Amino acid sequence: MILRRFYDDKLAQASYLIGCAATGEALVVDANRDVAQYLDAATSEGLRVTDVTETHIHADYVSGSRELARAAGARLWLSDEGGPDWRYGFAAAEGARLLHDGDTFKVGNIRIDVLHTPGHTPEHLSFLVTDTAGADRPMGILTGDFVFVGAVGRPDLLEKAAGLEGTMEAGARDLFRSLQRFRALPDWLQVWPGHGAGSACGKALGAVPQTTVGYERLFNLALTIDSEDEFVDYILADQPEPPRYFAEMKRINRDGPRVLGGFARPPRLEAAALEELLARGARIADLRPQAEFEHGHVPGTISIPQNKSFTTWAGWLLPYDADFYLILPAGCESCIDEAVRDLAMIGRDRIAGYFAGEVVRAVPELERTPRVSASELAAQLASGDVAIVDVRGAAEFAAGHLPGGRNIPLGYLEERLAAVPRDRPVVVHCQSGARSAIGASLLLARGYRDVRNLAGGLDAWAAAGEPVERDGAPTPA
Repeated sequence: MILRRFYDDKLAQASYLIGCAATGEALVVDANRDVAQYLDAATSEGLRVTDVTETHIHADYVSGSRELARAAGARLWLSDEGGPDWRYGFAAAEGARLLHDGDTFKVGNIRIDVLHTPGHTPEHLSFLVTDTAGADRPMGILTGDFVFVGAVGRPDLLEKAAGLEGTMEAGARDLFRSLQRFRALPDWLQVWPGHGAGSACGKALGAVPQTTVGYERLFNLALTIDSEDEFVDYILADQPEPPRYFAEMKRINRDGPRVLGGFARPPRLEAAALEELLARGARIADLRPQAEFEHGHVPGTISIPQNKSFTTWAGWLLPYDADFYLILPAGCESCIDEAVRDLAMIGRDRIAGYFAGEVVRAVPELERTPRVSASELAAQLASGDVAIVDVRGAAEFAAGHLPGGRNIPLGYLEERLAAVPRDRPVVVHCQSGARSAIGASLLLARGYRDVRNLAGGLDAWAAAGEPVERDGAPTPA
């Protein structure tokens, strides 16, 4: 048996190729939209992709299963569990084989046993993998978003992201029952999860690529809780805010992702086009590093640095149903290809054009984003002439925040502008200063004039000995 793991750092997402060396057949599980990587890997291993499947209808990226199956001429296997609301709308048109709990199929000498493991989503499947050429018991289990290293999949996404009221507790109880089934599996069984640290599909995911059932039974807190009610309280508490685009990804992946046929580079635009685009309210994202944007940027543009968090904030702040434009880092023409790929992963396909980073120098009047130090902000707070906007998540805010700060998580800032006063200076902060830089750029682009970023964020504030509030009560930093 041949096993290849593919990991996308920006999505914190894993997909897998499992091949039979004897027959040359291969299965790809949880493919993302960059389907060429799987075809190339199969060829390099002397394999051909004959089968494609996925563990569930994903919410955090656009699935590549449909496109890969077409490109490879492969059989497509999809879940038929979860009830009518969670069946794949494109399964019949693509000739997909439907999977249920207890089903088995083979890829060469590799046997795949199907387990229905609902909780994260109603239709979720896990796959036991047995190399029948040398064993009569499974080597590992592909768990998708069911069990991670040190964590389990969150059951609240359907309610929080897709707006399906009343599904959180039911999902949590389903997840508890699915975990009892997982706990009964052999200790030696390797666990190959669909995400790693940084994913919003669970809380406190581990960064190592795989684990075992026995290890998780001992050290994964969710698997040590025997009371169903206690488990429900634990798993629903302190989950991070799901990105707003998750609901759209869920719909796209259920109804059928558009087949791209590759990543096309959009047109490069000249500086003269900037003024007209901004005048008509076009969304233009500046991908340069934070410090460069703060030092001088085109008024009306927003900062989304092209770093590890790029897809997260692009998913929050760029539209899926309207054209948008990009300004690249200076001297990095190839950055557009990386951006196109990353944005396609989350369904942001409408890049209508891009500008080279040097375009910023052609703009006569640039805007700056001033930084304020902890000591300077403390003086402003003493006078009462400042508004504090904390763009961290709600759980982070509850753990400790600046006195008088109002919590508006970055992803929701644009839709909650009415809560940000325009009659006084605004200081935006997060934990370290990165998210708040994006938030400050958004406020400036929406007409706020006196906006500053707290240098170093709450970390710098606490390090300076300034008070931090918890539940409304000031405590020493």
